[in-house]
Amino acid sequence: MSKLVPIQSIYCSKEDETRFCSFDAEVISSPTTPLIHPMSRLWLINGGEGTLLLNDKKYPLSKGTLVSVLPWQITDIIEVKSPLQFFVVAYYFDNINEIIKTFYNPDSVNLSVTQAMSKKPAVSFEGKSFTRMHHLFLQIKEELRSQSQLDPADQETFSQSLGLSKLYITNKLIEIVVSFIRTRHTLPTQDASTQASEIFQYLYTHLNEKITLAMLSQQFYMSESAISSYIKRTTGLSFFDLLNEMRVGKTINYLLYTDFTLEELAEILGFVDSAHISKVFLARIGMKANDFRKTYQSIGDKCRIKDRQVFYTIVSYIYRNYAEDLQPKSVSEHFRISPKELNRILLFQVEMNFSDFLNYIRINRASELLLTTGKSILTIALEVGYNTEKTLTRNFLRFRSMTPGKFRRTVELQENGI
Repeated sequence: MSKLVPIQSIYCSKEDETRFCSFDAEVISSPTTPLIHPMSRLWLINGGEGTLLLNDKKYPLSKGTLVSVLPWQITDIIEVKSPLQFFVVAYYFDNINEIIKTFYNPDSVNLSVTQAMSKKPAVSFEGKSFTRMHHLFLQIKEELRSQSQLDPADQETFSQSLGLSKLYITNKLIEIVVSFIRTRHTLPTQDASTQASEIFQYLYTHLNEKITLAMLSQQFYMSESAISSYIKRTTGLSFFDLLNEMRVGKTINYLLYTDFTLEELAEILGFVDSAHISKVFLARIGMKANDFRKTYQSIGDKCRIKDRQVFYTIVSYIYRNYAEDLQPKSVSEHFRISPKELNRILLFQVEMNFSDFLNYIRINRASELLLTTGKSILTIALEVGYNTEKTLTRNFLRFRSMTPGKFRRTVELQENGI
């Protein structure tokens, strides 16, 4: 990717910055240029034929194709065999994901919306299924039109009608997302040679951590200079400027739809403190964060999930103590919750249960040690928290699909730019 990739708006709608969803109908008759999408999107193809490049993977587009573009993914329609006609719904993914896991999942089913939509971002609907999906998009369009005709002068009626309208649209979005995940008609894909485009989405989903270039180097097996060069060449932004851009986008979402304090948001989004979040927000948006909230947020928009701060504390605790003999019972007792509640929190926060999350952290650390040190596999196993080399190997096969020895022989840190 030799040219800068334009970054779309961090809002759903340019006309109304407070909207959590927007609808457009588009027609594309020739190949496009790449775009980075801070805001998630759903595309429903109503006609035409072409090929989409989504995060360096090719997907065929035709009538009935439904595409999920998650925050900070890169899209490029590289081929148009016949003009593509499609609906586009932009929405706040974090809101919908949170509502599904909090209110639509009473039994705490092991459901990872992010992973499910990342693994198969393009699916196909035919016949009655396509007609139903088409109707869902049109219902969102009609509701947004009705919403724009509400009279703000009648404050009481306006507030109630707007709240019901948002509830209606939220339910339609959730219905689309659930149908997307459930369908088995996944479209074939052709992978490109690099995973660098996954860096942006990884950053977005890990903003609550203290992200560094060294951390990304361990995750993507690229040198820090190669990652920094890729980010600068693709977006025109430095690593830290890109992080701030992502964090500002999420800050807007939280200011509009939650009642978290700036101190809580700083912890959740990876800012140093409330002063840091205020400084970055003012520089990017042109107004103070609290003033933005007072201007745009209505009291009915607040989610009030009071235990979210505890969620982040639990995740951080496991990150810091992964090499210890952590057990669900001991961690649960430390935070005075039940093991079942611990798993529920982790499924909500990181979309993995306790065992998967702990092993995920340990395997990432083991991968780094295999590539950057000459330590034996047994020594590495003990250092990351496993009692035997066999246990490390079993989990390594699960997460990396190869043994630690093969990983060390075949994987290298990439030193050059993409």
